[in-house]
Amino acid sequence: MTTEDLPTAQPDWAYFLDLDGTLLDIAPDPNLVHVDQELIQLLERLYRINGGAVALVSGRALSDLDRRLHPLTMPRAGQHGLERRDALGITRFHSGAPDAKERIRAALLPLLGRHPALGLEDKGLTLAVHYRQAPHLEDVVIETMSSLIAESHGALILQKGKCVAEAKSAYVDKGTAIDDYLTEKPFIGHRPVFIGDDLNDEGGFAAVNRVDGISIKVGMESSCARYRLPSVVAVRAWLAGALIQQRQPSKA
Repeated sequence: MTTEDLPTAQPDWAYFLDLDGTLLDIAPDPNLVHVDQELIQLLERLYRINGGAVALVSGRALSDLDRRLHPLTMPRAGQHGLERRDALGITRFHSGAPDAKERIRAALLPLLGRHPALGLEDKGLTLAVHYRQAPHLEDVVIETMSSLIAESHGALILQKGKCVAEAKSAYVDKGTAIDDYLTEKPFIGHRPVFIGDDLNDEGGFAAVNRVDGISIKVGMESSCARYRLPSVVAVRAWLAGALIQQRQPSKA
């Protein structure tokens, strides 16, 4: 489906938004991503006009999101839902199997030593290996992480993304974060809209599909999302258009 196929924005929508690859173009290194003022202003307007029913749902840690998105204070979930801040500012954490994660970190050191182009990112509750600088090592990274994660006996799963393989909790994802938000004010009774771009967003798409929400995939890769947008630029333009639509008085 194209932008034209998307339904007209409604006042009862609640927006759940991924960050990297959805609101911001992916950078060669996650640390190089810059949140521009135009995006801050767009999110502020969306948050205000929707009565606060807007949340960011990202793979980044909350501490990272807080630093990059300052001064925004809207609800946000980090590390694929393992940490989640609600509309009251209360943060909840799910266990990330720390012992299993540390064993994986130690076992990865020889691989990282042989291939310095690989990047290890410890987000606190998850552990990610980035291979954007060495895409030819994809199979090696995936096979290594799969083998190490199998030793956690089900506590962790492999979360694949765009040039990243991540060890995360088997019981929490972006979909469970969205489910939790929908039981809380100001999200209760709203129709969820989730926009994401990656394999780690499929849980979010599935969650909103189950409640007749609006799932939007950025890009053309296979997905359970019901709608498509082609790029970050298109996502921002569509959200800006949604603001205009919601300001217009309904026709009797």
